[in-house]
Amino acid sequence: MNSSLARRACAAAVVLAATMAPAVAAQTDDSRGTQAGTAAPSDIGAKARLLGERTVPHKLSFRGTTVGGLSGIDRDPCTGEYVAISDDRSMLQPSRFYTARIAVDGDGVDSVDFTGTHPLLQPDGSVYPALSTGGGKAVDPEEVRVDPRSCDYWWAQEGERPKSPDGTVIQPSIQFADRSGSYRGQLPLPPNNEILGGDRGLRRNKAVEAITFGADGSVLTSAVEGPLLQDGPEPTLEHGAPVRVTQQSRNGEVLGQFAYPLEKIFTAPDGSSTYPPDTGVPAILAHPGDPSRYLVLERTWVSGAGFKIRLFDATTRGATDVQHMDSLKGREIVPMRKKLVVDLDDISLSSVHNTEGMTWGPTLPNGEYTLVLVSDDNFSEDLATQIVALGIR
Repeated sequence: MNSSLARRACAAAVVLAATMAPAVAAQTDDSRGTQAGTAAPSDIGAKARLLGERTVPHKLSFRGTTVGGLSGIDRDPCTGEYVAISDDRSMLQPSRFYTARIAVDGDGVDSVDFTGTHPLLQPDGSVYPALSTGGGKAVDPEEVRVDPRSCDYWWAQEGERPKSPDGTVIQPSIQFADRSGSYRGQLPLPPNNEILGGDRGLRRNKAVEAITFGADGSVLTSAVEGPLLQDGPEPTLEHGAPVRVTQQSRNGEVLGQFAYPLEKIFTAPDGSSTYPPDTGVPAILAHPGDPSRYLVLERTWVSGAGFKIRLFDATTRGATDVQHMDSLKGREIVPMRKKLVVDLDDISLSSVHNTEGMTWGPTLPNGEYTLVLVSDDNFSEDLATQIVALGIR
């Protein structure tokens, strides 16, 4: 570590107290575009502008399936098309993915045309059963990435932590499949990315939901959606929480694990729903030119206020490797540094929906990257499958 980096790391070190408040209360200071109390690092600081948006018809019928629940998307370098995964847990049709042509340029999203769909298959070649009937064999698909080396599909599913102790546990997994959805293998996950007994391991519906390839496909980075049970409580109005980001080789070796500081809840619920605020990291995307740098999507829902979708530029450079720390409470660590890129409330979208997936699109003639976002409509009339294109520089 060079001396300037060491000084930044020392300045950013925090103690994760039992309440987690000091650990991840690193709020984004919108006036400076950086975490409060932290100098703006030169290695992060992307900016974004809206190019355009397009909405897919609700419950569009395509080749005998219902298009919806799109919670992950990636651009296919072999075809220039896109692949999107549905989080339908085989309740409407078997768990599946779609391919699509999405025309994105400097003028926005010109069209979205679905070109194919395939079910995700188990090792024995069968489709995955519905959660209500499949027991431990059911899956909850959340993310898909195209292997930059083989153009096969890697996909993440967050499993199921049952509400009752006698329920069936479904462990999360990162699997890889060929382009027709046939099972080809599975990446071993670190032990702390599993659903464990008692007050340890992954929370319910807060498991492995985000994956991305970096370093030309030699590194697979994953992020859990929320803090591990032993790492402390989830974000509140007063404080944020740490989310573990893990870098692995293609054979599963853990190269590093880091604490990403998730923002606190942005506003109080209005009491119109029995559901509490919900926040987490549904997607992470490696920067094309820097394997330690990521775009991180934070999605928050609060009753009465709806969705807040924020995109951050973050880096593992200088952050503490926490892979051997069973709990982060009371530990002195340096978290990942991050800087706000855009809040979707601030860019004149027609509406902000349940955005859960993102991928790099084509590079524009002016050198800007394009970023393509997709929202998960949960197959609900109140939400939409929205494709948003941003220019990133």
